[in-house]
Amino acid sequence: MNGDNGDGELVLVRAGVYHDSVSLMRVSRTLSAMPGVDIAIVAMATELNLGLAAELGFAVPPAEPADLLVAIRAADAAAASAAREELDRLLAALGRPASSGPGGAADPPRTVRAAARGHDATLALVSVPGEHAFAEALDAVEAGLSVMVFSDNVPVEREIALKERAAERGVLVMGPDCGTAVIGGVGLGFANVLRPGPVGVVAASGTGAQQVTCLLDEAGAGVSHVLGVGGRDLSAEVGGRSTLRALAALDEDPATELIVLISKPPAPEVAGKVRAAAERLATPVVTALLDPSGDDLTAAAEKALRALGASVPSWPAYPAPGDRPGAYPGGLYGLYSGGTLCTEARFLAGRGEFTDFGDDAYTRGRPHPMIDPALRLEALAAVPGGAVALLDVVLGHAADPDPAAALAPAVADAVARGTAVVVALIGTAGDPQGRDRQVAALTGAGASVFASNAEAARYAVSLLGPGEGQQTGGVR
Repeated sequence: MNGDNGDGELVLVRAGVYHDSVSLMRVSRTLSAMPGVDIAIVAMATELNLGLAAELGFAVPPAEPADLLVAIRAADAAAASAAREELDRLLAALGRPASSGPGGAADPPRTVRAAARGHDATLALVSVPGEHAFAEALDAVEAGLSVMVFSDNVPVEREIALKERAAERGVLVMGPDCGTAVIGGVGLGFANVLRPGPVGVVAASGTGAQQVTCLLDEAGAGVSHVLGVGGRDLSAEVGGRSTLRALAALDEDPATELIVLISKPPAPEVAGKVRAAAERLATPVVTALLDPSGDDLTAAAEKALRALGASVPSWPAYPAPGDRPGAYPGGLYGLYSGGTLCTEARFLAGRGEFTDFGDDAYTRGRPHPMIDPALRLEALAAVPGGAVALLDVVLGHAADPDPAAALAPAVADAVARGTAVVVALIGTAGDPQGRDRQVAALTGAGASVFASNAEAARYAVSLLGPGEGQQTGGVR
């Protein structure tokens, strides 16, 4: 469907054309950088993306989530035409099969089982739209492979069925919605550059695992493996199926001397079952289950260090000189990309408005906010003067290669209108974005930056005006 109106605005819907959200984000960025192009949206036609295009003033025709949406606004018809030509070139390149070498292109394997045939594979990574992830992951399990399911939007009943079959086959399912794993030093999904060491991590939380392991790395401690299990694994429905198996696997690993168990708030009965299982292990376990009786992520990292006999450092913190404690009566706005980091900060703050932009509702048909900052930048621009904005920036492989490039100008604008901006920067010195460079850019724009999300949240509360910072409970 062609919506070219001839005056620099173009709206297209291409039925049944699927590309992954990261690839489409790169196409959008390329088009947006072209001369004369003001706005370029190239994304799957999900309800969220259709709404975004409509809010930007595009006349959006009817479309299905499996359709490709293109919305371009340019200075004139010539610029729009050039953008469309570049769009066609880029989409053609996405659909082109990779060359198999001198013999030319070859059809890729059609199933996980076929891809693993003839190799000593033990693990498969599945990253496809949620409606197709179950079939691909089940294929891996049936082939005797453990599987990391990066895909989200997988129905919970399918997650249970997949994990039950994995238990029968003696393999581990990490996910669905498993954003982070490190297997023998190899990072999968969103993964930081971590030194090797004796700590194994089981995490029903990607960013929670990243926070703890980055703090351990800062203190000189390393990890053996990080086994993500998916954010719903400790729910009442899923019952900790993968968590229990991952704990047992690390207990049998000779390179793991200490286990850290991390989760978003679990179902109480599942938390009890998992804690009981942890007590039976030969390997000691430190827990951060983010319930009112548990430790926050930073406290869990500090407990792990003490259990290893290591000293606990002062975590890097860079308060902005212009911040004035108690001088911001406009309230607290948490704008997060990591769900567990958002939950932790909300518990610690006790009040305020918090949004997890990494939730399924925001990522359906869009790149994760750790890759694409657009929605959070819009939200930061809407935080009023006199308020405090609290947000996370997560570094590492697969994340935005330079988050400060887009965020620092938005921070400077917020500070100029009287908003205090506090950032929890999750990363290590070895991450490809250059942690110190990111800190310099964000502090230079006027943000206060902390390596600990818990310390960032407490600091943000200290800035609130009278009556705005009262604690109502949460993690210690």
